[in-house]
Amino acid sequence: MRLGRNDLCWCNSHQKYKSCHLAFDQKIEEYADKGHMVPSHDMIKTKEQIEGIRKSGVINTSILDMVAENIKEGMSTEDINTLVHEFTISHGAIPATLGYNGYPKSVCTSINEEVCHGIPDKNRILKSGDIINVDVTTILDGYYADASRMFLIGDVSEDKKKLVTVTKECLDLGLEAAKPWRFLGDIGEVINAHATKNGYTIVREIGGHGVGIEFHEEPWVSHIGKRGTDILLVPGMIFTIEPMVNMGAPDVYEDADNGWTIYTEDGKCSAQFEYTVLITENGAEILTR
Repeated sequence: MRLGRNDLCWCNSHQKYKSCHLAFDQKIEEYADKGHMVPSHDMIKTKEQIEGIRKSGVINTSILDMVAENIKEGMSTEDINTLVHEFTISHGAIPATLGYNGYPKSVCTSINEEVCHGIPDKNRILKSGDIINVDVTTILDGYYADASRMFLIGDVSEDKKKLVTVTKECLDLGLEAAKPWRFLGDIGEVINAHATKNGYTIVREIGGHGVGIEFHEEPWVSHIGKRGTDILLVPGMIFTIEPMVNMGAPDVYEDADNGWTIYTEDGKCSAQFEYTVLITENGAEILTR
């Protein structure tokens, strides 16, 4: 039902629509009239929701900071899981991955050719030369925050170091492109261009996603987009940017035994960094990194 000017705004601000989001919605309609994809109201977070997600993001970032202080050669990925689980619970939060669609652990740990969703294991020991992605999602008071980082273990080869460095650069370039009244495709274009320039490829089948009220929401975020295409970005949208950059071909496959872990098809290394970002009036705010 279309709101009247004097109705209460849809954003739960308890203000009249005309003095809250009317002009905002009219601007979105102008883009829609030109044939652009535009976000629905349920993709736009309220001030209360943003604050809740921001608080969850503080815990999520703290967890990854804690992992950074403790990760080392000789520990198992199950040791990482224990650290993440205990830290999360001790801070009054919930590890979102635990039990999610049957996922058995509180964190994802993906090593070398594992692209994502690696399952912690007491028998998987970190060795010198490994690169590992640790992916953490936290629920605090019902709000979700999601981020991941790469870690270098011991004496890592120069080609792996470069892959990790370029992957972080891809993410930061994507962040710079995440601006209000621009398009989701702008993010994917700059990420893919930078990866390609450095001789790498971007995983196509897996992307970022809306997050905050649920673990995975709309929109889906491609990291191989085209500028000026895909959905319009507007203030209040929250989603992850999380490029997965492969040293070799972009092709991947899923572990047939555990149904979770994604590997590069050619066995070459992959790297990933992830932020949860909020589109603001001026650009993008990192809510967790």
